[in-house]
Amino acid sequence: MIQTRELTRIFRSEEVETTALNKADININQGEFVAIMGPSGCGKSTLLNILGLLDTPTSGEFKFFDKDVAGFNERQRAQLRKKNIGFVFQNFNLIDQFTVFENVELPLIYLGLSAKERKTRVEEALEKMQMSHRKRHYPNQLSGGQQQRAAIARAVVSDPKFILADEPTGNLDSSHGDEVMNLLSNLNQAGTTIIMVTHSQRDAEYAQRVIMLFDGQVISEKNSTKK
Repeated sequence: MIQTRELTRIFRSEEVETTALNKADININQGEFVAIMGPSGCGKSTLLNILGLLDTPTSGEFKFFDKDVAGFNERQRAQLRKKNIGFVFQNFNLIDQFTVFENVELPLIYLGLSAKERKTRVEEALEKMQMSHRKRHYPNQLSGGQQQRAAIARAVVSDPKFILADEPTGNLDSSHGDEVMNLLSNLNQAGTTIIMVTHSQRDAEYAQRVIMLFDGQVISEKNSTKK
């Protein structure tokens, strides 16, 4: 599904040149749950931004379903992104002025779906996340765990090809963190591809495979031992 070859991202200023990714080779198959780990500054965020079509590499190849998207412009990336990728962020990124229902509905408005279709999809997503009873609440009326469940509902409502999760339990206690990880695991078992960037070894154990980054390079890959 996703394949990179010698993926490189260099940031330049007048005085400094920083190599965030250095010829990284990654393969992710459809239906996998993959965790990407490594110390701060190793290139995880840069890789996330490129895989999420939020940024472009300086050089190298990035194939998405056999299509080379490395040179896509912002408009092309935006079109591909909204049809194929769901995002889950550490800080939830819910809109405070919108209800849970309206937050989850937003990606479907961008896709141009009818109000009837949007209502059906949102209600299905909220039911799956056990958030139907909170659909008229606002984010500040929810616990952290409930906010993340709403964010996951928003990520899956458009039936994306994969979910990109950035430290999805970073702002949660262990109990709510486990709840969120179980939800992601259940989505994966139902067929959704999950790519998760994390510092947490506990969270990484939910993945089928762990990719380790260091200084912008892939230094190891291993299968998870979690049963």
